[in-house]
Amino acid sequence: MYTLYYSPGSASMVVHQALIEIDVPYQLERVDFSANAQRNPDYLKLNPQGRVPTLIVDGKPVFESAALLLLLTERHPGKHLAPALGSPERAAWYQWMVYLSNTLAANYRLWFYPDDLGYDDHPPPLRTAIQHKIEAAFDLLEAHLSAHGPYLLGEAFTATDMLLTMLMRWSRNMPKPATEWPSLKHLADLMRARPSWKKLYEIEGLTEW
Repeated sequence: MYTLYYSPGSASMVVHQALIEIDVPYQLERVDFSANAQRNPDYLKLNPQGRVPTLIVDGKPVFESAALLLLLTERHPGKHLAPALGSPERAAWYQWMVYLSNTLAANYRLWFYPDDLGYDDHPPPLRTAIQHKIEAAFDLLEAHLSAHGPYLLGEAFTATDMLLTMLMRWSRNMPKPATEWPSLKHLADLMRARPSWKKLYEIEGLTEW
């Protein structure tokens, strides 16, 4: 039994979707951001960053969305959320998992949390620079999907597509959302049609794309 500490629509949603895809027993513990529960001393013992997700695995807390996807796919290889170990496709899977985490997710952090950079709000040039970095990542992903899609690894759906779809969702209120890139939109449409995505929305009470 896994326990997922989550907040609806946050970085925990990709781990929640993975648990649904894997079809294993799990329970949810909601971290109420409106009550600043992520700063509760008991929660900080689990996740010193005061963020979600945190997943209790064999009684121990583990955090970071991409790391949890790596862990879950290795613990449940029969669910085919990653290519086989040692295969050429596995190398590409690692590549996209790290790229999405280190490049796209990291720049989102700067976009949504200017206080990480010491600002109450971004100075306009800085906000534009961060926007351009996010859009440059979408340009690269669009080119790859256009040539090799519809999924990041071609015809095979994997956990990387769940991570990318969550990150695309976060762009919905940006000046140029990810769905304005045709191949990214196609991937988003494929992912939104999955039963796990629909169940995730039902459980977390999500409505907006």
